[in-house]
Amino acid sequence: MKKLDIKSIFDSFNNFNILIIGDVMIDSYMWGKVNRISPEAPVPIIMSTKQENRLGGAANVALNVQALGANPILCSVIGKDLKSKTFQSLLKKRQLTNEGILEDESRKTTVKTRIIADNQQLLRVDEEIDKELNKEVESKFIKSILTLISDKQIDAIIFEDYDKGSITPEIIKSVVDFANKHNIPTLVDPKKRNFMEYKNVTLFKPNFKELVEGSKIDIQKGDFEGIFSASQKLDEELSAKHYLITLSELGVFIGNKSSYKIIPAEIRDIADVSGAGDTLIGTASLCLAAGMEPEAIATISNLAGGLVCEKVGVVPIHKKQLEQEAIEKFS
Repeated sequence: MKKLDIKSIFDSFNNFNILIIGDVMIDSYMWGKVNRISPEAPVPIIMSTKQENRLGGAANVALNVQALGANPILCSVIGKDLKSKTFQSLLKKRQLTNEGILEDESRKTTVKTRIIADNQQLLRVDEEIDKELNKEVESKFIKSILTLISDKQIDAIIFEDYDKGSITPEIIKSVVDFANKHNIPTLVDPKKRNFMEYKNVTLFKPNFKELVEGSKIDIQKGDFEGIFSASQKLDEELSAKHYLITLSELGVFIGNKSSYKIIPAEIRDIADVSGAGDTLIGTASLCLAAGMEPEAIATISNLAGGLVCEKVGVVPIHKKQLEQEAIEKFS
């Protein structure tokens, strides 16, 4: 790879507006201690000592974009309920705009509650409605997104799909068509429901499992030629410019219809892989907006994903730390 002025590139991140469309949620945590078993059923009784709510899902991508110095604009549909007030207050606390957030009385604000005792997760309770938006809300949401893109200088658009219904095929087509007409790069972190709907995007980022399921080709994670063949098969339907496929301990694959490159994973003390994909696509969006070449985008994004795996829990990337590692990598 050619030598890059990493400092100038990272400084340029501060000028970017990144639109993030997707499923947002509240990650709720309850910590406590187990002292006895319930007399009502053979289950532990948790004496709660601490509770905390955090932004999750697509909102965690926004936090990573913000941590790298850019301005994230989050677009999602949440419920109009008590939890929506909690979500809105979390946005305010983290100084994130809510101008792209719609509230819908027919939906429920997604909350994932994790109950943890003695450093072990005992239970997770999910509160959600994952059906697609109704046509009226979908139309209103599309209009809101396209207005934001028209009114602001948007440097990249991320689709962060968790299969909770905020992203529909019509939303994808409307936004991608509009973005391509205005030369705005689009990136996708897909899930199963809309996997084959993301046509003509700039960068498509499935993980290995999603690639195998989406392409319907049985391959091993270390079979890089097989992964390339799978991405080529996928390209017949999607026609993305680039495919960035995460391979966990094997690093990342970056390719197009004619060639590919494997960026090996860095050797690290892995503490927790939670949120690594959010960090990776957030970083990739800024590198793409900065005009970097695909291999360099994959390399820096791979570094970012690895760095957050050294931290326990879902945490945003540390910009200075990533910048220093990138400088060393490209020097």
